[in-house]
Amino acid sequence: MSDSLVIIPTYNEKENISNMLDTVMSLSPSRGEAFDVLVVDDGSPDGTGDLVREAQAAYPNRIHLLERSGKLGLGTAYIAGFKWGLSKGYAYLFEMDADFSHNPKDLERLREACMDGAGVAVGSRYTKGGAVSNWPWHRIAMSYGASLYVNTVLGLGVKDPTAGFKCYQAKTLQTIRLDAIHFIGYAFQIEMKYNAKKLGFSIVEVPITFVDRELGTSKMSLNIFREAFVGVLQMRRFDIRPAEGTAKA
Repeated sequence: MSDSLVIIPTYNEKENISNMLDTVMSLSPSRGEAFDVLVVDDGSPDGTGDLVREAQAAYPNRIHLLERSGKLGLGTAYIAGFKWGLSKGYAYLFEMDADFSHNPKDLERLREACMDGAGVAVGSRYTKGGAVSNWPWHRIAMSYGASLYVNTVLGLGVKDPTAGFKCYQAKTLQTIRLDAIHFIGYAFQIEMKYNAKKLGFSIVEVPITFVDRELGTSKMSLNIFREAFVGVLQMRRFDIRPAEGTAKA
């Protein structure tokens, strides 16, 4: 078993998942071990789960599948993945999309940041060296505006607070009360970073190039964006304290 688990939530990702799994399996990091993968599939009717099972036949000890009944939300998928990975003893746990908007080759750099002491390493579009590719100007403007809004309200100090490509040290996730996380959509990414900071963990931004998906359909919706906008205001009132049996960093 590797020390690193890449968690990939899926819903109707048949165009991408096989290629993504093959790509991650082929990585040969210069520092640290190869990466295991856990796909958390929310009952994709397009057969995504079947494709994962096919990949498992080639990599039975490195590719894992957690199937859930119905579309239950991004945040709950990641939390289920975190709990599964922590129970197996993984030291580094990652969030990554299935659609290649996140380059799997950047997994190694994110892990290195955590190996060097970061509680959370964020694949950042907006730190120095980061970039966005194939996005229309209005999406870039909306994303920049969201980042400014989050930092103004929460004082998070992260240039890309909505980023969803991340590596956590196991200790960070063990200290966050995962069952007390409120949001399941866009706001989930912000809430996890906010919890990590409030609990004393360092957040390091690693520059990446975010590439808009070429295959499949985006899961972004107006409701998800609305949840994030209102949720940021609510987060200031949350009771953020360490999980039982743990302490702040």
